[in-house]
Amino acid sequence: MSFVRRREPRLPTPEEAPPGRATLAYEVPEKHAVLGTALLGPYPEGFEIADFALGCFWGAERRFWQLPAGIWTTLTGFQGGYTPHPVDDEIRTGLTGHAETVRVVFDPARIAYERLLRLFWESHDPTQGFRQGNDMGTHVRSLLFTRSPAQRQAAERSRTRYQRALSDAGYAEITTEILPAEDHPFYPARAYHQQYLHKNPGGYCGTGGTGVVLTEPVGDEPGRSRATGIARAED
Repeated sequence: MSFVRRREPRLPTPEEAPPGRATLAYEVPEKHAVLGTALLGPYPEGFEIADFALGCFWGAERRFWQLPAGIWTTLTGFQGGYTPHPVDDEIRTGLTGHAETVRVVFDPARIAYERLLRLFWESHDPTQGFRQGNDMGTHVRSLLFTRSPAQRQAAERSRTRYQRALSDAGYAEITTEILPAEDHPFYPARAYHQQYLHKNPGGYCGTGGTGVVLTEPVGDEPGRSRATGIARAED
């Protein structure tokens, strides 16, 4: 997703953010273009939600829906900012504070939250701050939004382990923040951004990892996630 960016990206203050609006300014498709499942719910009982920001959400979303098992639906959106229900023109200013985010709804009986964390870390460079490859700006910063204490613990544990792997490979410190999703509402993106690379197979992807793998155990075997039973997909 191409935006006009500040010369030197920085996070805005709440006072700088546009006021936004009370409801979505556009319609979101009912169904996932690839999986055929509901984008905004309702979701099956016992499924969980996980939110990941790792650069341009077009390519990031595809990485998650292509996982072989356990993914119910994915959708793109904006999270981590101040403006309620932002629109593209506002986000282009860099003043809303949002990051491009992928929401993943998954079955913890078939895929562990830790497996999603592995894909998150290995699919981008989490040491780049307000940048991801050629993309610059606060909207492409690396963030994890956790929905339970168990998710937060798993996220922090995986960040520590991936930092060790990155340091061994000569990379700098991880800049990824881990934030509570309850304090940072997720606003779904308009239809154009949902499953973009399915509709535009030759389109811009923007994601790419460091080549460093997370080799330490993160619980990615099929079965129930360590976060199971807490971060339910009920909203």
